[in-house]
Amino acid sequence: MNKPWVIGITGASGAIYGVRLCQHLLSAGEHIHLLITDAGWRVLKEELGWDAARRLESLEANFGGRMGTYKYHAIQDIGGATASGSFRTKGMVIMPCSMGTLSGIAHGASDNLLERTADVMLKEGRPLLIVPRETPLHAIHLENMLKLANMGVRMIPAMPAFYHGPQTIDQLVDFLVGKVLDCMGLDHELYRRWGEADGRDAKYRSDRTD
Repeated sequence: MNKPWVIGITGASGAIYGVRLCQHLLSAGEHIHLLITDAGWRVLKEELGWDAARRLESLEANFGGRMGTYKYHAIQDIGGATASGSFRTKGMVIMPCSMGTLSGIAHGASDNLLERTADVMLKEGRPLLIVPRETPLHAIHLENMLKLANMGVRMIPAMPAFYHGPQTIDQLVDFLVGKVLDCMGLDHELYRRWGEADGRDAKYRSDRTD
């Protein structure tokens, strides 16, 4: 089996971003290890209607039946596979990332499996991509982002573009997911790139279930 990606979903608003990323990766045959904070589950419930009391069933309903595979780790399982540098992965994406989680990573807190896994990415020199979601930003937020950026972390703020003529919320979500996939080095057709034909007649897949 190919090395997996680690995907983290935290309690920042925008849970749909992480969900769509996972769905696209699994549909493309990628393998993922999934880490969701308790606050992340709260947002999944509030924003997407997931049943946070039946976590495994919710995951299977949204991620099952695709080419790739996923493995879910309880956030407090500090001995989970991803906590060790000897467990080989392609890298990690945290999407969306709350300012609390970002702070924990920037200061090496490793208070849960997600923060510890991010720490592993840093110490092993593996790709770590963070999608911060907060507004407005104060100086501590910015300082923590700069600290991590100076360590090689890719910062991909949740800022959609409009040059591709989006008509739905799904198309705005897909744009950001596509930007993350670009940074992961993975092919996709989630949005019209600058210089391509007018996107209003492009093959958007806003009604898809993958």
